[in-house]
Amino acid sequence: MRDISEVAAVEVIVTSAVHLMSAAAVKCGLAQEDDAEQLKDLDEARKLITALAGFVTAAAPEIGSQHAGPLRDGLRSLQLAFREASIIPDPPGKGPGEKYTGPVN
Repeated sequence: MRDISEVAAVEVIVTSAVHLMSAAAVKCGLAQEDDAEQLKDLDEARKLITALAGFVTAAAPEIGSQHAGPLRDGLRSLQLAFREASIIPDPPGKGPGEKYTGPVN
């Protein structure tokens, strides 16, 4: 196990973002398990996606485009998955994290 002082900031940031993405994916019903639908919780997914959007938006200038690009792509995929899973879709610009990313189509 590495000492946290040895871990580069970009690695901590990207790892944290990936944890948020993974949790949001499960809450959007995208888990690989057979009970994925039972694990779906869009209220929780909204919170996670919004937190991820704010985190990625704030971190992007610090981590560079080579790291921020894939995180933005993953975030956009989650926002689209949320929209698809929602029975009543949010208006454009009002979906999870869209106050940070702009409308996602």
